[in-house]
Amino acid sequence: MQASSETLSVTDPIPVVKTEDLLKSVVSNLDDNKAEDIVSINLAGKSSIADHMVIASGRSQRQVAALADYVIKGMKQIGHKDIVVQGLEQADWVLIDAGDVIVHIFRPEVRSFYNLDKMWGTEIEEGDTVN
Repeated sequence: MQASSETLSVTDPIPVVKTEDLLKSVVSNLDDNKAEDIVSINLAGKSSIADHMVIASGRSQRQVAALADYVIKGMKQIGHKDIVVQGLEQADWVLIDAGDVIVHIFRPEVRSFYNLDKMWGTEIEEGDTVN
């Protein structure tokens, strides 16, 4: 039996994706696929859970699920494999935890209810909002 080319040996280094590249991929995929109100919040030094949080909205459950799928595929394309996804079945609020970058994709009503933008970014600095 022959090993696949994707199999890593014990001595092969595990590919590491830079946080900045991961963040650019997330924001780009959301923007390219018509997510609304994309906000990137820098958490470095504010929280140990992640370096960045990205919050975006989709107009419907179908769009929220599709946006999450695009983001996940984009992460995998640049080599990031350690991804935890929650909420995709219901698609009112999908959480994508990629380690240094956490992504929240909401339907507008759900986003308004939980108001994470205000909770984490009460003083969002200019340049953190992407439109």
